[in-house]
Amino acid sequence: MELPELGNRFLKHVPPRWISVAERYLQRVPMVRERLAKETDAMLAEMEGDLKPYRNQVPTHTRLPEQGRPREEVLREMEQMNAREQDRWKEGYVSGAVYHGDSEHIDFLNRVYALNSQSNPLHADLWPSATKFEAEVVAMTAHLLGAAEANAGRAPDEHICGSLSSGGTESIMLATKTYRDYARAERGIEHPEMVAPASAHPAFDKAAHYFGVRMIRVPVAADYRADVQATRKALSRNTVMVIGSAPSFPHGVIDPIEELSELARERGIGFHTDACLGGFVLPWARELGYPVPGFDFRLPGVTSISADTHKFGYAAKGTSVVLYRGTALRSHQYFTSTEWPGGIYFSPTFSGSRPGALIAAAWASLVSTGDAGYREATRRILETADAIKRGIRAIPGLHVLGEPLFVIAFGSDSLNIYQVMERLSAKGWNLNGLHKPPAVHLCVTQRHTQPGVAERFLADLRAAVEEVRANPNEKGTMAPVYGMAGTVPFRGLVSDLLKKYMDLIYKV
Repeated sequence: MELPELGNRFLKHVPPRWISVAERYLQRVPMVRERLAKETDAMLAEMEGDLKPYRNQVPTHTRLPEQGRPREEVLREMEQMNAREQDRWKEGYVSGAVYHGDSEHIDFLNRVYALNSQSNPLHADLWPSATKFEAEVVAMTAHLLGAAEANAGRAPDEHICGSLSSGGTESIMLATKTYRDYARAERGIEHPEMVAPASAHPAFDKAAHYFGVRMIRVPVAADYRADVQATRKALSRNTVMVIGSAPSFPHGVIDPIEELSELARERGIGFHTDACLGGFVLPWARELGYPVPGFDFRLPGVTSISADTHKFGYAAKGTSVVLYRGTALRSHQYFTSTEWPGGIYFSPTFSGSRPGALIAAAWASLVSTGDAGYREATRRILETADAIKRGIRAIPGLHVLGEPLFVIAFGSDSLNIYQVMERLSAKGWNLNGLHKPPAVHLCVTQRHTQPGVAERFLADLRAAVEEVRANPNEKGTMAPVYGMAGTVPFRGLVSDLLKKYMDLIYKV
């Protein structure tokens, strides 16, 4: 065993707080700091070419041109870049990212966008169409996720309600802010906490960071679903929300939402189902006979849900829905200002001005696809996912993590799975690397239901596995990066690397 590996194994047993303190001291040592800078700079230099492929191929702008460029020239340049980028996702080489991708659907949404490009729901009197579209998207999504059953026999102000946001992260952040403010107003909680499984999306950590909520992560069970007993033990008088995923992004499994939401309901705590991925798949999966446990407002303990219209709702990028059980809860999401000299001001979400064209495109996608269209798309996706899962399980050395429906994570006990992923990348595939445990996942979309795509993926995967098995010591370029990010105990080092990566993205 090499010394770095031995050190990593030892440090796994050291409390994280001690490691954090040790890391801060080490980074103050000039020799250590210089070595870390050299290593990360070298790593980022290898990535820069892939991140900046248009250098020296199209004009670079660091200031406004003296005279505006001809519009046809600008369009031609953008068309060239688009042509280079679209083949991979159109041909189904990408995990998630583009969930529909059919040319006719894209053209339709582009026409809708053009018709509504100037609209802004901030000015509801000028564009009442935008508020119509938003209200109806919220209502249709709520109905899909159990509103009819939840609303039965209840007063209108207790009905399922919500709003549109710019994406799943904003929906999650809005829900977190809402629970924080509700708990402060109704329960007097000044030091709020949220409890989430280790697999819950990092948008919850981001929300906790932004809004001063303490995040308490609990482990997942052997099936990669949230551990109910660990969640129970983590609850306290300061808990303002509990979280479950339907499904989780990493492993594609559905948390035990019924049990988790009942824990929350017994304690008078809010429960949020993150259905950003599954909100527009699971209802039809259930109808098609797939094993979908309860996850929506049909469960009395579920008090909010996020569901992304821009994923499997097939809307243009930039919309998601956040739903609440009753207007009293939703009111804590709103912002109002009554003393500004510029007049009264109010905003339902974080943004003031919002793109009415994207809201219109979400509405158009839902009403043009319809119940039958979503059911058929879900059938194709789940049948393709079933074929891919069977194929992965038939490859010696690989295994599927848990029992997923359409987000398929796979790992290996005998091979470096990141090397396998790198070999697949060389064959054109763009997949997601996972940590804890090391794995790779493919989020199956309509792009993968095209004839031959699943077969091509499995053939390339088999070839990649054989290549890694024949060359186990060949480290590659990105495999060491994934390995380091998943195993190095100094998490500040990984965080610094990610920040430098983001700096690189903004580099002209």
